[in-house]
Amino acid sequence: LIPGLTRSSFSRFDSIFFSKRFQQSRSRLEVLMGNVLEVTDATFEEEVLKSDVPVLVDYWATWCGPCKLATIVVEQLKVEYGDKLKIVKIETDPNPECVDKYSVYGLPTFMIFKDGELIPGSHREGAITKAKLVEWLAEYSITM
Repeated sequence: LIPGLTRSSFSRFDSIFFSKRFQQSRSRLEVLMGNVLEVTDATFEEEVLKSDVPVLVDYWATWCGPCKLATIVVEQLKVEYGDKLKIVKIETDPNPECVDKYSVYGLPTFMIFKDGELIPGSHREGAITKAKLVEWLAEYSITM
């Protein structure tokens, strides 16, 4: 131990250190999330159902750990797919209409919409790797 410091001093330091580290990672996540369009119950029809291109919808919640990991993957896909695929996020807690209408039970949930309709069978729940998400999109003829 360093003279003058006790184990409780290290505990206080650790809590401050990890708290700041958490805040920094949270800020980076919020910046990442800023690149994907956020939709709401009120804007869902205009942004998703009336889109000219297929739309990947990511249902998420602030308290969902796997959703935060999926954000990184979704951001990468947004860049890679460009104009071939529109990617949007919808936070589930403040948007219960879409959650109920499309039977979202687990998070994160991904759905693909095309020509104003949910593509049959394109309802996927749970965390997913980038490679698996790309493969899943390809099953519905959505490629980079």
